[in-house]
Amino acid sequence: MSSDETVLADLGYRQEFKRDFSRFELFGLSFSIMGIVQSIASILFYSIPYGGPVSMVWGWLAGSVFIICIALAISELGSSAPTSGGLYYWTFMYSSPRYRKFLSWLIGYVNTIGYIAGVAAVDYSCAVAILTAATLGSDGTYEPTTAQIYGVFCALLASHALLASLATKVIARLQIVYVLLNIAVFFAIVIAIPAATPVELKNDAKYAFGHFENLSGYPDGFAFFMSFLAPLWTIGGFDTPVHISEEAKNARTAVPFAIMSATTLGCILGFVVNICLVLNMGTDLVSIIASPIGQPMATSRDQGHDCLLGVHNHDLVYGGNGPPSRQAFAFSRDGALPLSAFLYKMNSYTGTPANCVCVCAIIAAMLGLLSFAGSAAIGAIFTMGIACQYICYCTPVVARFLGGQSFTPGPFNLGRASGPVASVASVFMIFMIVVLFFPTTPGPVAQDMNYSSVVVGGTIILASMYYFVSGQFWFTGPVTTVQDECAEKRTSVGTSSQGSK
Repeated sequence: MSSDETVLADLGYRQEFKRDFSRFELFGLSFSIMGIVQSIASILFYSIPYGGPVSMVWGWLAGSVFIICIALAISELGSSAPTSGGLYYWTFMYSSPRYRKFLSWLIGYVNTIGYIAGVAAVDYSCAVAILTAATLGSDGTYEPTTAQIYGVFCALLASHALLASLATKVIARLQIVYVLLNIAVFFAIVIAIPAATPVELKNDAKYAFGHFENLSGYPDGFAFFMSFLAPLWTIGGFDTPVHISEEAKNARTAVPFAIMSATTLGCILGFVVNICLVLNMGTDLVSIIASPIGQPMATSRDQGHDCLLGVHNHDLVYGGNGPPSRQAFAFSRDGALPLSAFLYKMNSYTGTPANCVCVCAIIAAMLGLLSFAGSAAIGAIFTMGIACQYICYCTPVVARFLGGQSFTPGPFNLGRASGPVASVASVFMIFMIVVLFFPTTPGPVAQDMNYSSVVVGGTIILASMYYFVSGQFWFTGPVTTVQDECAEKRTSVGTSSQGSK
């Protein structure tokens, strides 16, 4: 039994995945899912109005400091107990015995639904951008319908589900290609934008780093805090390496390395991209955010083509369907999901949970149907993914220090700094969860409302109802599968002995 298998057995689980992810490939998965350039292009509507250049540059930098604190706290937990269940497993492990079953159940459901919502949001934004490129190519004569966007969205979901169902070794090796593509896109953008920007739209350093222009209607101070949403939406998925930890070699060191390196690099590259943008976007912020094609980063035909053909490489090659399927697999392994017996199965050919991948894609497609209810409805799915993840990150981090349970640190350990870092991370997450539920402008009408509080609250209420009506009578928390494997081996040996007689 390898050291990784021993660690997993100590956590109660037998080895079922093939461990083909190296440390760099695990980093590549986490970094590629962020899709720095694509994400920034998609969230400019949420950074430009809340302070303009100052918020784009300094708001990003300030938000990045807090985000790195979150990554540090999650890395410690991932190094201590690297299992695909991740957040809900840690919640059970460190919470008070009085509440651990319910909290573990709740975090498991919120994490699963939140990740699926994230997949839906990423693929839907990619579908919009692809058809926006078509609009640019037709000089504005083609305008996609909601049905056409949804069709492209479903096609992307299907392609990404297929990729996420491939053998672990194939997925792992592809990460090298994805990292190179993302880095290439980054350099292409920071070179192409200055080269393609007319002289009259170039800004000096004083404007880029010192001009604050609040178009949101909120007070200036709160608007600056709202600009933190840009790095929040971009630098996410801290637990991605955790959900793939049972497929990684030397998981106790590979997981924190992947989390910290991807997060830090993402923050740095995002900072550079924002500086590039504020130096080359002109001063008419109202016109930029009023872009008729819905993409502020594509304000001219040529520049738009260059950007949109490059920034979506990330979405086209993976789309993030892997981590939610592993989370669903782990949660069904513990018997918490409906149809757990169906979901807790490995494909005999690829050695991956193909059933979970397909179900996650189907649920994401169902969430995408909200696009037919209007932009406010589909916008709630975008915010839902981040809000759910932050609720799930915060709970085990807080439980570790307040749950009264012992913590055995892994190779990655902050020592005495653990408490202060976790405190800063927790306060920031709680504050930003509240901010995420605010509408984009004060005094909104119905079509401008932020309905994410409704969908997140509905998820929590439904999961809680399911627990108290049914789950509390049979859900015991993370189960032990190591004994099952031993029993299977004993049965196999007994059968072989009888056959020899």
